Amino acid sequence: MTKRLRFLALSTLVITATTCLTPSARADEAADRILEGVRLSATLQQSNLTGHLRKNGARSQIALFLRGENIQFQYFDGKQWQKFHMRLKKDQFDLFELKNGKTLKFPDSKLSQAVMGTDLTYEDLAFRFLYWPNAKIEGEETIKTQKCHKIRLVNPGRGGSYGIVYIWVHQKYGALMQVAGYNRAGQLLKRFHVTNTMKVGDVQTLEKMNVETYKLGTEKVIGITYMEFDKPKAVKKGLR
Repeated sequence: MTKRLRFLALSTLVITATTCLTPSARADEAADRILEGVRLSATLQQSNLTGHLRKNGARSQIALFLRGENIQFQYFDGKQWQKFHMRLKKDQFDLFELKNGKTLKFPDSKLSQAVMGTDLTYEDLAFRFLYWPNAKIEGEETIKTQKCHKIRLVNPGRGGSYGIVYIWVHQKYGALMQVAGYNRAGQLLKRFHVTNTMKVGDVQTLEKMNVETYKLGTEKVIGITYMEFDKPKAVKKGLR
């Protein structure tokens, strides 16, 4: 084969491979862009998001706060706030507990523990799965008459209960509409249903969400917690 023919053959191979890979690459980039918007709407950058968790008549105050790559969440237990901090880097997220003026690494073994006896765990309250890398768009589905992107997220580590999480994102507003979390055996653990959203500035964000826990291997709901937020006010400083 002459040099010219070898060059043409190689060029054809490169062009063919690029053509085959481009749609997938574009889809992955689109999934990342969608997730970026979901993170913003779920935690409201530059604002506090305060509200409560409610289960069986008991209420617990909660708050979420985001500053770029740093997210804080806290809940009121007894007479004081229990505070947590998540530091985000590329393909890495570290969770810490703020206690007695110290920042302590939060053990992965506690990520799946329930918060205040509710159906939300520490990883749920931090929306930790929204920061997993390599998101994939699975297609389009309709949730409550609204067209949504269905996105697949795979746990990059061994921490927490979830192996795979699917999220549904409103195509027009970019708001989180539904979440389904599965364990590493593919069994459904929980579903999050957004029942109300609110507009804050130019962002559509969470107002009310139901979190359901399922009996493994079935569609039977064995617990439900209601997460409800107040309309936030912009602030200049972080949570205290």
